[in-house]
Amino acid sequence: MALYPKLIHDALATVRYPGNGKNLIEAEMVADNLRIEGMKVSFSLIFEKPTDPFMKSVIKAAETAIHTYVSPEVEVTIATESRQAPRPEVGKLLPQVKNVIAVSSGKGGVGKSTVAANLAIALAKLGHRVGLLDADIFGPSVPKMFHVEEARPYAERVDGRDLIVPIEKYGVKLLSIGFFVDPGTATLWRGGMASNALKQLVGDAHWGELDYLVLDTPPGTSDIHLTLLQTLAITGAVIVSTPQQVALADARKGVDMYLNEKVNVPILGLVENMAWFTPAELPENRYYIFGKEGCKRLAEELNVPLLGQIPLVQSICESGDQGTPVALDSATITGSAFMQLAAAVVRQVDKRNIEKEPTRIVQVKKG
Repeated sequence: MALYPKLIHDALATVRYPGNGKNLIEAEMVADNLRIEGMKVSFSLIFEKPTDPFMKSVIKAAETAIHTYVSPEVEVTIATESRQAPRPEVGKLLPQVKNVIAVSSGKGGVGKSTVAANLAIALAKLGHRVGLLDADIFGPSVPKMFHVEEARPYAERVDGRDLIVPIEKYGVKLLSIGFFVDPGTATLWRGGMASNALKQLVGDAHWGELDYLVLDTPPGTSDIHLTLLQTLAITGAVIVSTPQQVALADARKGVDMYLNEKVNVPILGLVENMAWFTPAELPENRYYIFGKEGCKRLAEELNVPLLGQIPLVQSICESGDQGTPVALDSATITGSAFMQLAAAVVRQVDKRNIEKEPTRIVQVKKG
């Protein structure tokens, strides 16, 4: 007797799943891994949960059906799979993450990713559990800054779901779209594709328990920002700017986006990056290349804290390019500045959590 798939499927169509009354074929419970070798048949049955109460009886019924309707000589091997549990609904994502900090800038080129990466490392050095999500879908830089360009995250089964396990480096859990795309190719995605990719990095990842999840957001205001605001309750935003007027004008827009009444994310404070240039051979000298204390004045005008001033030294660029961020060495001028920034962020987050209600996720009204 020759066995073929239709014989097996017809037999399985006589078995009903007690949970919904449908037969195994209708209920799409037969996996597409059916193998036939002579009189040996193997396949998997898919159940919603690995703890399905009908699992044993359905497997027995499927085996009996094949022996009854095909041949008692068939040697049947049935494995089981469980369907992927659904992603938790918005509002219940990342329940083990205490604080979500968005690091933003009104424009590109002000060192936002450098600040985000070094802030994450400095927070970890202070003893906190930290994650860093590279939310700059079109220009991911975290893999290079942490020297993990070759890393490829794997999936792990957690509570019935296959979750992406972040890469860990310097005590920080990292995820970036850069781990999943060719670094030499431009990411040509429509807004919807980029937003879905970001939702996966947030909701389909095994972040575990974190004190701080730092978001390195794209420059400006975009679909990606809206996706983040609709997906996560952001504890507060850190706005990065340089001292010159054009950057400060854009920083105002960044502040305005978070303070918009529909968004209502507290501003933890401003960071003045490239505040002054200090040559390595003259560490006491300060040259105000981009203007002096423009960010400090803006912070006073907006009545928000100035969290830190980060000097411009050649090593900060070199360290980022080499994958060894300056915050790793707190003895350096910039390393010390980032440790002070991290301490200021912690103080502001604690203050914000005492004085203000938890941030609400932005709701989208359809119609």
